[in-house]
Order: sequence, then C-alpha cells, then structure tokens
Amino acid sequence: MSQRYDLLVIGGGPGGYVAAIRAAQLGKSVAVVEKEALGGVCLNWGCIPTKSLLKDSEALHLVKKADRHGIKIDGYSVDFGATVKRSRGAAKRLSKGIEYLLKKNKIDHISGTASLKSSHEVEVVDSGGKTMMVQSDHIIIATGARNRELPGLETDGKRVTSSKEAMVLKEVPKSLVIIGGGAIGIEFASFYHEYGTEVHVVEMLPDLLPVEDSEVSVLLRKSFEERGIGVHTSAKVEKIDRLKTKVKVHLASDKGGEILEAQTALVAIGVHGNVEGLNLEQLGIGVQKSWIEVNEFCQTAVPNIYAIGDVIGPPWLAHVASAEGRVAAEYIAGGTPKPIDYGNIPGCTYCRPQVASIGMTERAAKEKGLELKVGRFPMNASGKAMAIGETEGFVKVIFDAKYGELLGCHIIGPDATELIAQAGIARTLETTHEEILNTVHAHPTISESFMEAVADAYGEAIHI
Repeated sequence: MSQRYDLLVIGGGPGGYVAAIRAAQLGKSVAVVEKEALGGVCLNWGCIPTKSLLKDSEALHLVKKADRHGIKIDGYSVDFGATVKRSRGAAKRLSKGIEYLLKKNKIDHISGTASLKSSHEVEVVDSGGKTMMVQSDHIIIATGARNRELPGLETDGKRVTSSKEAMVLKEVPKSLVIIGGGAIGIEFASFYHEYGTEVHVVEMLPDLLPVEDSEVSVLLRKSFEERGIGVHTSAKVEKIDRLKTKVKVHLASDKGGEILEAQTALVAIGVHGNVEGLNLEQLGIGVQKSWIEVNEFCQTAVPNIYAIGDVIGPPWLAHVASAEGRVAAEYIAGGTPKPIDYGNIPGCTYCRPQVASIGMTERAAKEKGLELKVGRFPMNASGKAMAIGETEGFVKVIFDAKYGELLGCHIIGPDATELIAQAGIARTLETTHEEILNTVHAHPTISESFMEAVADAYGEAIHI
C-alpha cells in the first residue's frame, strides 16, 4: 500500500498538527504520522494536564485560606485521584479535538512509526507490524523530545520518576526530592507542596529558574522557602540510592556533602531530541547533540525536508513549535513568511506565584553594554492584587535608554502568564513608552501593573 501527498508531517504535536492544518489551508494535500496520541507531549503529558493539576492546587490553596475571605470551611477532604482524573480527561478531550481538526481540514491521520527511506519516501510501521510506504513532495519532521537521563539518574517509574509518572501518581507522596529547578521542576514543587508533600528542589546553577531575571529568581526562592519548600542551589547530584521505601539523594556543593531522604525523587533536567530511527545522517541531514540543524525557515540540508519544534533544540516550548510549523508550512507553499524572532518568545512557569518573561534580562542587557531605564511596580501597590488577596510579586520592565526600545519584561505574581502577552505585543509593534502610557488601562486590573512599571522606568510613576 502506498500513498502520495504534497506534505507529510511526522509527529502530531503542537508543531506538527499546526503545520499540517496551515498547509491544508494553503491548498496542499497533507498527512500526519503519529505513533501515539495526537497532541504530542504538550497536550497529553505536559502543558495541558499539568495546568489542570496546578489549577486544582490553586483551588486547594483557596480553601485553606478561605477564612481570609470571610468564609469558614470545616472538615474538607482531598480526593487526589479525582484531581488526576480531571487532568487526564482534559488531555483526552483536546486530543480528540485535534483529531476533529485534521478531519475538518481533510488531513489524513496515519498511525504508526515513521522512518525516512529517501528524501521523498517514508516507511510507516503500525502497532501490529504492518508496513506502508508514503511518498511526499515535502516532509516536516516534528518528532519532539523526551526527558533527558544522565548516568545514575535514570528513572524507574517507582522510586525515581519522570514528569510523566509524577502527574499520574496514585497518591500524594509524603516527601519528594525534585532534581532540576527549571519550569517543570518548579511547577511540580508548587503543586505537590500544596497537597502536603515535603518538597526539596535541587538545582545545579545558583538560581531557581536560571533563565529568568535574577530578581524574579530571588523572590521565587524567598516565597518557596517561606512556605517550607527546601531549596538547594549550586548543588550537584552525585548519586541516588534506591531503597525499598525511600531514596537517598547525595548532593555535592561548595558547602560540602548533603544527603536528602524522601519517599521518591523526580528528575527534571532537560530533554533529548527524538532523532533515533529516522535515518537522518544517511540523508545528509545535520544533527548536533540530538538537535536537527535547520535554517531560518526550518529547512534542513535536504531542501524538501524540514524540522520544527523540540527536535530542533531550545527553546522547548509548545508555542515555539506551533510558530515554527506555521513558518515551515507557508514557506513550503511558496509564501514569504517572516522568520521567527527568537528574542521575543514568552516563557511561562505556572507555579505559585506565577512567573513569566519576554526579551532580555537586566543582566544580559548590561552585558551588552547598553544604557538602561528600568522600572518596577510591586503587586502590593496594585488595587486589584490587594482586592483578590495576591500581593506577592512585581512587574519589571527594561528599556534601552538611547533608543527607547522595550528590551524585556519580567513578571512574578498573579496572572503573570496572561499579562506577559501585553509586553510581547508591545515589543512586536516596537511600541514606545509614551504609547504604552497613553493606552488607557482598565482599573482595577492586574494589567495596570505593566503600565505602572513603564511609568516608573521614565520617572512618571503615580502609584508608587
């Protein structure tokens, strides 16, 4: 059995299905090969189910603090199984939604594992071992990435878990050591601590969320420690002892050795590109450290083969994969898409308090020798933040003093992950500080904090 298409997409995640739909909109015949569930890691085992879990932990936090709002709740109980079930339900429903979108756009969904046999031919093997050949004028590789494992830190799904197992545990662990202080580790730390787990976070670099502005990292650490979460930075895991009922995590740092004991450990130390079995090297497609090499239009060294998403390297974000999918599809269709500005990608961490950022950190801007205007607005000066009882955090903006360019925005606090889009639009439109200040913001809103931070950068702050 053989089929032929204008475009074959290998991988049905947030990059692959977006590329497929956009190409279909532009008149191309398209098929998507996916060996598991449509939606990829993000929808099934990442972005969506974890946000469901975190929302439930926010609800639990509100119940615990209900007396602050004049509400007394006695004798509440937690059904952790229902929490996990709701998250899985959200993932399943959205996966079905993508299946519907493919049908709506007349895109064929081929279930199986793909490997490239030539620049225009792909072999697909289904779960039963049945093989079919697919020919295509163009191919997009969107195979994503998987959890990275280091010697001695391999996951076993029991004592040492990955994020995938951590979101479907049958019960709340009494204690947990999280190895990795990036977004994934921090979100699970926030989630499980809310459910009563004794949590320790280990990060090799000096700060939690190392890619964020240092002021944000400092406040997040302070918030975590005040809540009782153990934070161990500049610390390296030397080994993990896996015992019958617990783990012993051996740390080394400038302060010396330390052993953390817990019921289980979660390893969240990055990802590895899914490049195995695709026969990339045989076709002359460059791969560096598991990442496929591409140009600004996501084109590999083989002109009709493209790669998008996590498999081409950082930033490993679903919205980046989707943007790359759109660029690749439009370029394949003969369009002139604008290459992605990787300096204007928002990053979000959905812990409590939320963290979001876009553009340069203050440290990075100073390292470039730029003269800066920096503004800050604390959430405890926000009327809306005070009204909703979430006054922890701030908005920080960084401007180039010479040209007035908004170089970066960094937010920690309520609705940070929603608010960051305002800064992203401002940067895309190259908006000046005057235009931001002349844009009337509704009151009372958290979004006012962005305007107030901009005003502070130029000495025009009203409310601080």
